[in-house]
Amino acid sequence: MTHPPRCKHTDVHTSKSYAAKAHHYAQSVVAGKVPACHWVRRACQRQLDDLGRWSGAQAPYRFNPPLEDAAGRTFRPAERVCSLIERLPHIKGPLAGHPIALAPWQVFILTTVFGWVNAAGRRRFRRAYIEVPRGNGKSALSSALALYMLAVDGEMGAEVYSLATTRDQARIVFGVAQTMARRSPGFCRRFGVGIGAHNLHVLSSASRFEPLSAEGSTLDGLNIHFGCVDELHAHKTRTVYDVVETATGKRDNSLLWVITTAGSDRAGICYEVRTGVTRILDGVMEDERQFGIIHGLDEGDDWTHENALIKANPNWGVSIDADAVLSLQAKALQLPSAAAAFQTKHLNVWVSADSPWMDMRAWDACADTGLDLDAFEGQPCWIGLDLASKVDIAALVLVFRHGADGFAVFSRHYLPEDAVQGATNSQYAGWARSGRLIETPGNVTDFDTIEADLRDIAARFAVQAVAFDPFQATQLSSHMLAEGLPMIEVRPTVLNFSEPMKALQALVLSNRLTHDGDPVLAWMASNVVARLDAKDNIYPRKERPENKIDAVVALIMALSRAMLGTPVTQGTSIYDEGVGI
Repeated sequence: MTHPPRCKHTDVHTSKSYAAKAHHYAQSVVAGKVPACHWVRRACQRQLDDLGRWSGAQAPYRFNPPLEDAAGRTFRPAERVCSLIERLPHIKGPLAGHPIALAPWQVFILTTVFGWVNAAGRRRFRRAYIEVPRGNGKSALSSALALYMLAVDGEMGAEVYSLATTRDQARIVFGVAQTMARRSPGFCRRFGVGIGAHNLHVLSSASRFEPLSAEGSTLDGLNIHFGCVDELHAHKTRTVYDVVETATGKRDNSLLWVITTAGSDRAGICYEVRTGVTRILDGVMEDERQFGIIHGLDEGDDWTHENALIKANPNWGVSIDADAVLSLQAKALQLPSAAAAFQTKHLNVWVSADSPWMDMRAWDACADTGLDLDAFEGQPCWIGLDLASKVDIAALVLVFRHGADGFAVFSRHYLPEDAVQGATNSQYAGWARSGRLIETPGNVTDFDTIEADLRDIAARFAVQAVAFDPFQATQLSSHMLAEGLPMIEVRPTVLNFSEPMKALQALVLSNRLTHDGDPVLAWMASNVVARLDAKDNIYPRKERPENKIDAVVALIMALSRAMLGTPVTQGTSIYDEGVGI
C-alpha cells in the first residue's frame, strides 16, 4: 500500500535553498540576464505566474510545502529530490567520482516538476518534456532521478523503467544509474538498494528499476511509477510513448519523463509532444499536468556565432567543452553536409532533411492560425494538384493573392483510410482526427472525393487555373475539363520547377507568404531537399520515401500560376503557352 505524504500548509517562500535558486534563475531568464530562447523564457514565466496565482490556501496546488512521509519525517519535495541527486557521483569524464553539482537550469526543472503538489502531497506534473542539445548531461540527470524514484520517492512497489526502441538505447540511462549505485555504497545501504546485472531493486518496498525496449520485450501489463524515455526523437513509431503514458495512468503519483535532443522527423511522436508543449507555453492550450522546456535558438539567431551555442546549451562551459564544440561549428561552416547534423545535435534545431531546402523557422513565422478560407470567397484562386499514387498522399493546394504583394495558402491532403490506420507515421491518425488529413474510404485514394472538392472550390472561388502533374491524373483532369475547370498540365521537370521554387523560398524568407499553420504542409516543407546543378537550377526532392513532399509540389505549381496572374485556356499545357511554369 502506498502512503501518500501529507501536506502541511506553510508559506511556500520559507524555503531558501534549491527552490530559491530556481526562483532566481527563472527571474534572471525572464529579465534577459541569462541567454535563453523563447521557450525557456516562457517556461520560466509560466512558473513565476503559477507562483502568483496559486498562493492561497484554496489553490489546487502548493509549491514546495513541508510534507510528511510514512515514517513521520518532514521534507520539502523540491529540496529532497535535488539534495539526493547531489549526493550521487559523476561516473564519466574529469569529474568522475565527484558529487553531482546541479546547474541552475537543472535545479529549475527538478524543483518545478517535483515542487508542485496537491493537498494530498501528490505531484501536479505527471508528464515532463525536456529538450536540450547533446552534451548537457541529460543521461546523468535522468539516471540519478531514476534512482530517486526507485528508492526515495516513497512509492511501494515502484516500477521504474528506462524505455527505448532498442535494447542498447534503453540500457544507457539504466547503465549509468547502475554504475552510480555501485559507486554509492552509502546510498545503497541507506535505502536498501540491491544491484543486479539487469535490474536494481529495493526489497523492502518491492520496487525495481529495469531497462525495457520494444525490441524483444513485452510492454504489456506495466504499472509504471517512473518511466524515463531517453531520446524520444529516435522513436520511429509512437508505440513506446503511448504504452508508458497509459501505464503511468494506473498510479496517482507517477511521472513520465522525456528528455531528448531535437531530431529530424517532424511527423514523429517526439515532434508531436513538442508541439503540444509549445502550445502550452504560449498559452494556446491548457494542460496543468504537463511540464515542458525547450533549450534552443530563436528566429533570426545566427547559428554560426558562438553566442548561439551559449544560448542553446545551458551547460556551456560546464559539461560542454567549448573548444571542442566550436571546432565542430567551424567544420560545419566549411562542410555544408555537416551543417544540418551540427544544428540538430548542438543547437537543438529540428532539421528534417540532411540538406534542407526550407528555413523552417522562417516558414513557421509565416503562420497565421486565424487565416480563414471563407474570407476569400469569390476571389481569384490558383490550384495545384499532385495526385501521386493511389496508396500515397494526394495533395490539393489553393493560392490567393494576399496583401500588397503576398499570397495566402491553404492545403488539403488525402489518404486512404486503410493507409492511415496502418501507417508507421505516428501523426497520420492525429492529423486525420483534426481534419488536416482527409481519409477516403478503402485501401486506395478515392479520386471522386478530390473531384467533389474541386467542384465545391469552383463554386466558391474564381478559379484561374488548376495546375496538375499528368501522372495519375488523366481521368480526373478529363472529368474536370468537361465541367469547365481551367486545367493546365505541368510536367515535373527542372525547367518547370526551378524558378518557382526559388520564388517560394524568397516569399517565405520575406514573410510574404501566409499559411494557416497546417502541420501536414509544414512537415512536407521540412522534408524537401534541393541541390543546385551546374546551371544553378533546383528541383524538389526527398531523401527517403517516407518523407512526403506532395503538398509542396502542388504549392509550387499553384504559386507559379498565381505569380503569372493570367487565367489559362481550358485544357492547355505549359508547352502550349511556350514557357515553363
